[in-house]
Amino acid sequence: MPLLRAILFYLGLTLATTVVVALSPLTFPFSQRLRARYFSLWAHAMMWWLKLTCKLDFRVEGRENIPEGTALILAKHQSAWETIAMQSIFQPQTWVLKRNLLLIPIFGWGLAMTRPIAIDRTAGKKALKQVIEQGINRLQRGLWVVIFPEGTRTAPGQQKRYAIGGAMLAQKSGYPVVPVCHNAGEFWPKQGFVKKPGTITLVIGEAFDPSEMKAAAINARVEEWIESTYQRITTL
Repeated sequence: MPLLRAILFYLGLTLATTVVVALSPLTFPFSQRLRARYFSLWAHAMMWWLKLTCKLDFRVEGRENIPEGTALILAKHQSAWETIAMQSIFQPQTWVLKRNLLLIPIFGWGLAMTRPIAIDRTAGKKALKQVIEQGINRLQRGLWVVIFPEGTRTAPGQQKRYAIGGAMLAQKSGYPVVPVCHNAGEFWPKQGFVKKPGTITLVIGEAFDPSEMKAAAINARVEEWIESTYQRITTL
C-alpha cells in the first residue's frame, strides 16, 4: 500500500509540474512577485496531494517569527520535501542551488523561472562571489533567498559542515537571517521513493540582524540553533 501511494503521488506531481511549467511562459509579462505566487499555488497543491496520497502532513511552529520584509533563510536540508513546502510558506522566494539542477527536464525549467542563484560548486571563490552579488540583487528585488548551508541533503542523525556562503551573504547584505529547521528526512528520505505517513514538523526561528556580526559568528549561531532544534523535534 505505501508503494502504491507513492506511485500515485509521483504521477500527480509529474502531471501537475508539467502543466505548471508549460503554462509558466504566460507569467512573463508580470512581476517576479506574481510569478512566485503562481509557483506557490503549485506548492500548496503538492502539499495537499502528498497528504491525500501518502498520508504525510506537516505543521509549522514559529510563523510569528516571519519578518514583514524580505529576509535570508538558512535552512536544514534533509529531503526534497522542503524545496516544495517552503514555497508555500515564504513568498516570493528563490534559492542558491547547484547549476546542474536546471538541466532536469520540466522541473529544471520551472526552477529557472524563479531566478535562482545557480552555482558551480567546484568554482570555489568565484561561486562564493556569485552567491554574494546575486544574493544581494535578489534580496533588493524583494525576493527571499533560501540557502541550505549543508549544501546537500543530509540523512537524519548525520551532520555536515555548514558552508560559510550564506553567512557571508548575510553579513554583506545586512538583511535579516531566519533559521529554519525540520525533520522531513525522517518521513521523505533522500533517494527514498516510499513516504512514511505522519506529520513533519518545520520550525521557524527568530529573525536576527547580522549586520554587526562576523560571518563565522552568523554561521555558528545558525548551526547551533538548527541542530539543537532538530534534537527537540526528531522522531527517531
